[in-house]
Amino acid sequence: QVQLVESGGGLVQPGGSLRLSCAASGSIFSIDRMDWYRQAPGKERELVAGITSGGSTNYADSVKGRFTISRDDAKRLVSLQMNDLEPEDTAVYYCHVRLRSSIWSQQTEYWGQGTQVTVSS
Repeated sequence: QVQLVESGGGLVQPGGSLRLSCAASGSIFSIDRMDWYRQAPGKERELVAGITSGGSTNYADSVKGRFTISRDDAKRLVSLQMNDLEPEDTAVYYCHVRLRSSIWSQQTEYWGQGTQVTVSS
């Protein structure tokens, strides 16, 4: 069993910053890709940022230059530093991880429970 626990969401004014974190625990042999998605009311869930096991990153065009994704494999942690936040960034943010529970198992996807980010004055 694997658990993903997210933290760091909240209410922030436009132009402010927040840092989201997601910690994985449980039966984990290796973690491959780690991502952050978001879903705003009435919209589909979208990929915000992702990072591979090798450290390669990719970002949605709307957040490039403002958001930074990072990972700490020793702590099984993925973080999203969000700067210069805009009202359009308001959404529920979800951690998404692809991992293997053992050397023999196939890759499995897991989702966090979501954390609310609200950008408003």
